[in-house]
Amino acid sequence: MIDSLFARLDASLQAQRQFVANASHELRTPLARSRTLLEVALRDPGATPDSLRAACERAIAAGAEQERLIEALLILARGQRGLARREPLDLAAITRDVLAARGAEITARGLDVQVELSPALLAGDAALAERAVANLVDNAFLHNVPGGTVWVSVESDGGRAVLTVGNTGAEIGPDAVGRLLLPFQRGGPPGSSRTRSRSRSGGDDGLGLGLSIVAAIAAAHESGLSITPRLDGGGLTARLAFPPAPAITLITPVLVGGGRTDDECTVWPAGAGQTVHS
Repeated sequence: MIDSLFARLDASLQAQRQFVANASHELRTPLARSRTLLEVALRDPGATPDSLRAACERAIAAGAEQERLIEALLILARGQRGLARREPLDLAAITRDVLAARGAEITARGLDVQVELSPALLAGDAALAERAVANLVDNAFLHNVPGGTVWVSVESDGGRAVLTVGNTGAEIGPDAVGRLLLPFQRGGPPGSSRTRSRSRSGGDDGLGLGLSIVAAIAAAHESGLSITPRLDGGGLTARLAFPPAPAITLITPVLVGGGRTDDECTVWPAGAGQTVHS
């Protein structure tokens, strides 16, 4: 028992050290790229205003990449910290807003997005829940094939708000799927069943943190997250199921015509700080 406990502790510490090492490398890469771009431009005796402008624009792009990475790491840390408070949310409304904000991208990528949304209530952190939905949708868009399909559905299943996102794409073996939830991991090239670390060239659109952030947010909400390969046509299916949101009913005395009656007030979910009168 004690040996098993120490083994798990050692594995956790090793994973933490590996994450810190990866994060340090990822943060250092755009900084080094910016410095190299600017140094080369300054040392060029034949530099022109146009070439200097181009170097500055590339340095700004590298800085923007670093900002995105820092923001993603902060969100990951916030998700791992847990929730300070919960509020009532409609998962269908969150998903609808996320998809509406990506209309231009859907058109540009030529994707067929099939959507089925039904009201599904949950108790959670609005910003984190929206980030989880956005990351699953973005992952389905990014790791797809030209003219591919994305399926997005929200439903209430036994009181649980459930989001399911599926997409066509490269075939990924079951053994490789679990590693996609680790930081800085991405699916391999089309036809490959392996995962790979995020490209260091800066050419990737993804940071390799999307699904690990979703996993952290799911854990903070005590939610279930499953990622499985699609059996028909490649790609993945992600299912995020939030736990049922508790509701309590308070009886509040109300004076009516000099007498006393009771007015039922449902607070949903418990401790959310919002009321709905019945």
